[in-house]
Amino acid sequence: MFTIDMAPSMQQSGQRDAEGTSSTENGKEEHSGLQVVVLGPTGGPREDRVTGLLVRSTSTKWSANSVIAVDAGTLLCGVINILEPCDNQRAVLDRGPFSGLELPFNNAPANAAHFFRHIIGAVLITHPHLDHVSAFAINTPALEAGNGAKTIAALPSVVTAIKTHIFNDVIWPNLSDEEGGAGLVTYQRLREGGEAMLGIGDERGYKRVCEGLVAKCFAVSHGSCRLHPPAESDVHHRLSSAAFGPGPMKLGPGGFSFSMEEPDAGYYSPVDSPSLRGASKEKWTTVESSVFLIRCPVAKREVMIFGDIEPDSISRNPRNKRVWEVAAPKIASGQLRAIFIECSYNDDVEDDYLYGHLCPRHLITELTTLASIVKEIKFPESDATKKRKRASAPDVGTDVPLSPKSKRLALTGEKGQSNRRGSNRSTRRHTRAKAAFDEPNERLEASPGVSQPATDVGINTQLAESSDPLTTHTWPEPPLAGLRVYVIHIKDHLTDGPPAAERILHELQAQGKSAGLGCQFYVPDRGESIFI
Repeated sequence: MFTIDMAPSMQQSGQRDAEGTSSTENGKEEHSGLQVVVLGPTGGPREDRVTGLLVRSTSTKWSANSVIAVDAGTLLCGVINILEPCDNQRAVLDRGPFSGLELPFNNAPANAAHFFRHIIGAVLITHPHLDHVSAFAINTPALEAGNGAKTIAALPSVVTAIKTHIFNDVIWPNLSDEEGGAGLVTYQRLREGGEAMLGIGDERGYKRVCEGLVAKCFAVSHGSCRLHPPAESDVHHRLSSAAFGPGPMKLGPGGFSFSMEEPDAGYYSPVDSPSLRGASKEKWTTVESSVFLIRCPVAKREVMIFGDIEPDSISRNPRNKRVWEVAAPKIASGQLRAIFIECSYNDDVEDDYLYGHLCPRHLITELTTLASIVKEIKFPESDATKKRKRASAPDVGTDVPLSPKSKRLALTGEKGQSNRRGSNRSTRRHTRAKAAFDEPNERLEASPGVSQPATDVGINTQLAESSDPLTTHTWPEPPLAGLRVYVIHIKDHLTDGPPAAERILHELQAQGKSAGLGCQFYVPDRGESIFI
């Protein structure tokens, strides 16, 4: 066995340290911390780069079961893509995302299969949509019975969906170790909110998911779906991952639902959608997704990785604020340094067509909520964060960001829609504003440097004016300074012109600067390595 320098193409895939600086130096292994390798950074429609991340503690030195995959829309082919530059050579890599990894075979597919079987200890799934789980199903024939079952770790509702609708001998063979399956896959059901009896101090509630890493999982909402009449044996498919709801079951206009007296508690509420209620009387329920807090106990550092998520401001079951309340103390103490979160569309997309996803105006609003909580922790005696309205903004009765449709209605003077106090209070929350203030978004011209921080990229003036929040904030200091926000699950539009990522990144940078958050935004590339 010998050591080789990676081919230039692999070096150029780059690494990014906790300060956001691209690097290909070999010294990173000397420092304890977390490494995230991005196998799939997009939300489709290309199947070769949909969501898939690898996470490990650098203290484990690529030992057996030392890596977890978070989501698996892309998995084995993403590993092969990274290893292809060193094909036909047995080596210990000293460059690239897998620096320090020993390759026992000659070609990239064989080494990738070894990595999948032996190095990846578990696959954490945020929710069971195909763009987050399909690769794992396709990859399972590469597993070997003699190596033990590969773990899928997820909320109980996610495990149930995968077990019932994928590994069911119809869509895919039952390769699990339950109900007479082949035993190549085993399920680990994670308790929502963490395991109360595990850990002490900062690590209370965290559960071991592989060598060197512990994790905690929270449920979030990802839009709505039709609630189909279940068979008697199928009732549990629509239950929340929580053991009990905040209140008793009751019969409402749309059927049985949990009492929602505590909306942040995180439970399903299968009631009719106000916007979709009609002659069909179809019942709708919240789609459950999740977010993982992944911690390296040695370095006392954490990373937060979201599955698909919708904003609280337009959700029938808002659950994000509770997650931000958990994250805020970790950000204030410097333990949580990076967040991977989706932002699927740019701000031209109406709220009605987000389908349970985020766009820049909503992501900035969510991060502002987080910033407010961090501020209360870091500056409890300060009252300097009172909101002040922009000079160009009228009196506004809510901080909910306006969709392009709401802006157009205000600009054309259609009263009774969104520009009159108290009007149409029964409409969806995202239209509860009295007026809008800016011109509709203009198309952003192409600009290089998608992954550069806001301080290094010129911001289009029209874009900054048209897409910043309703209000700005004054803080004692930027509350999210030092936090890196990596934007994933961007939907490629597959058309001529600038990539969708450029538009989304510029909108986030402009609005984040206006809000004074202090965090930096990045769009990672396929095959990129990030050290935290």
